[in-house]
Amino acid sequence: MKQERLISIVFAASAIYDGLLGLVFLLVPGRMYLHFAVTAPNHWAYVRFPAIILIIFGVMFLQVALKPVQNRNLIPYGILLKGAYAGTVFAYWFAQGLPDMWKPFAFCDAIFALLFAWAWVRLAPAR
Repeated sequence: MKQERLISIVFAASAIYDGLLGLVFLLVPGRMYLHFAVTAPNHWAYVRFPAIILIIFGVMFLQVALKPVQNRNLIPYGILLKGAYAGTVFAYWFAQGLPDMWKPFAFCDAIFALLFAWAWVRLAPAR
């Protein structure tokens, strides 16, 4: 039971993290680009669409946080999201460089991917 509570906390933290990050990039994306001195894209739709996807995933993570056992089937999608982002950032960072703006998020997502994988294994039905 304690383990399920910890898993709920991990997914609640990710729901808050992704939800807030999505809201910032949806509502005031220019501030993030300005703060990190990164050239903005030629159209904000390139930023706002992924921001909405982050919010959607945040809602999904909240569902896992509320009922981890029942929503275990959603966890691999979270692992894929976090792995895809972290993998893309780390690959570009090491291959050709990348603005600092994206790096902290990659570390957070890598940690969440590992925690999600741990949760997925721990929530597996007994054999």
